[in-house]
Amino acid sequence: MLLRLAEPLAMPLREQNRLLLAAGYAPVHGEQALEAPDMAAALAAVEAVLKAHAPFPALAVDRHWNLFRANDAATAMLRNIDPTLLAPPVNVLRATLHPKGLAPRIENLAEWRHHLLARLRLDIDRSGDPELEALHAELVRLPCPISRQPPGAAARIAVPLAIRSEAHGRVLSFLSTTTVFGTATDVTLAELTLECFYPADDDTRQALLSGSRR
Repeated sequence: MLLRLAEPLAMPLREQNRLLLAAGYAPVHGEQALEAPDMAAALAAVEAVLKAHAPFPALAVDRHWNLFRANDAATAMLRNIDPTLLAPPVNVLRATLHPKGLAPRIENLAEWRHHLLARLRLDIDRSGDPELEALHAELVRLPCPISRQPPGAAARIAVPLAIRSEAHGRVLSFLSTTTVFGTATDVTLAELTLECFYPADDDTRQALLSGSRR
């Protein structure tokens, strides 16, 4: 009965286990380390997605937005930021919004920051995770410029990431998609998220494709 109630509420597997424990039942969803032998097939699928997405950036993060895997294009985006932000575990939200991270290179920082914090708040509302709450409190204290949305921004279908690339000598614009294991029954696997970035304009696409052919 409890699991039937949890399903329409889209309650995460970790929270379902907590609900069962609170009611005096044993948890039904297992939780293994991502390096466990039983995870091999799932991790091979993650690696395949990241590799196939090249030359566009893609990465996998855990439930606290800590970096688990990244393809070469995503790793390149993190180069030349403060080394302290790259000390494991690398939190991609902190590395993105910190003034010593990617923030100075993001052309639409105020807009992208709002987008990321809204996603983080949604994660907190779903999970009640105190570590995510602490991360949110940390990130909202970071300095942020006043939003300067370009003409027509309100009519866009999605929020892009516009970031200056030293390697390409121009601003690259991306749209992001989020992928999860929709049929996962393991808590850890269900909390793994793939973030894939696609070119938002033809100039970005051509810049990345031409760079991959060199």
